[in-house]
Amino acid sequence: MKVEIFALGCLLTVAAAIEVNNIQQLEAAKKGNDKVITLKNIQVPAGQSLNLETNLKPGTTVEFAGRITFGHQNWDGPLVRIKGKNLNIIGKPGHVIDGEGHRWWDHKGQRGSKKPNAIYVQLENSKVNGLYLKNAPAWGFSVNGCKDVDFTNINVDNKDGHTKGALNTDGFGIAASRNVKIMNSRVNNQDDCLALQSDCDHIYFDNNVCEGGHGIAVIGGYGNPKPITNIFIRGCQVIKNNIGIRVKTMRGGKGLIKGVTFDNIVLKDISDTGIMIMGNYYNGGPTGEPTNGCPITDLTINNVRGNVLNNGTNVRIVVASDASNWKWNSNVQGGKQKRECKGMPKGVKVPC
Repeated sequence: MKVEIFALGCLLTVAAAIEVNNIQQLEAAKKGNDKVITLKNIQVPAGQSLNLETNLKPGTTVEFAGRITFGHQNWDGPLVRIKGKNLNIIGKPGHVIDGEGHRWWDHKGQRGSKKPNAIYVQLENSKVNGLYLKNAPAWGFSVNGCKDVDFTNINVDNKDGHTKGALNTDGFGIAASRNVKIMNSRVNNQDDCLALQSDCDHIYFDNNVCEGGHGIAVIGGYGNPKPITNIFIRGCQVIKNNIGIRVKTMRGGKGLIKGVTFDNIVLKDISDTGIMIMGNYYNGGPTGEPTNGCPITDLTINNVRGNVLNNGTNVRIVVASDASNWKWNSNVQGGKQKRECKGMPKGVKVPC
């Protein structure tokens, strides 16, 4: 429906909007002609996704308002599913997407009972702005198959999980995506702040704050052998994580990591390792000798600085002989435990 307002001698056209207050109204709203759909104080039944995937027309704005909640059930999720083209997804002031993760947390993460991931996103030519996700049971944002999408001012707030048994609550997981930007956002969680995996190109992670988790990770050679290329992680703060930044490939894995840049990264009170570049990940940790097959090339570490706590390690590197063309400029201090550094390309000076 088109709404026309006559003001000061001018005829103004305002996009029609509809407010959805229960899940039963949602399908009709998506099929209507309203350009703005406001989801307010919705309670989503257990075992069901808030479906912003089917029948959502290009050009639609979806607003989250009030408190969005979900019934409890042990399942994979996601709690919210967003898919489409030319969409504008907005979090209105005061809203919260409340996963109430404490109902699932058991100190075991993926090894415990089934826990739903929170928000699955598969968008093209779209914007996601201002969403506040609180206490996700498992992963926060699963970004998969996205192209030309901007995420700005996102808040993934799982700080309650530090004392209530949360685990494997990654902030942003990205795979199979092109030209995705995550900017001016904050993650407080119990796993990777950013977990960037295979088949990604031109991903930008700018001016974000990561607190309490496992740092920023680029992960190659895990399952899908498609390459990871042109990754820019810039102007971020990593605070009280166990790892600051890392690039890791799986032992025996295939693929390519090329053109990863970490620039102007501040590390604060890192407990384990400030900068970690590893080619021997297996069963959840570094094990044995690194293998060729997923080379780390054109890696730039520039102005990565800050502190590691006394029992930690400033820099640790274990990579195979196919690593090449690295540029390194870091100043990470404080860690007293020296760990191995081997496999760096010739001519690269790393302060291990």
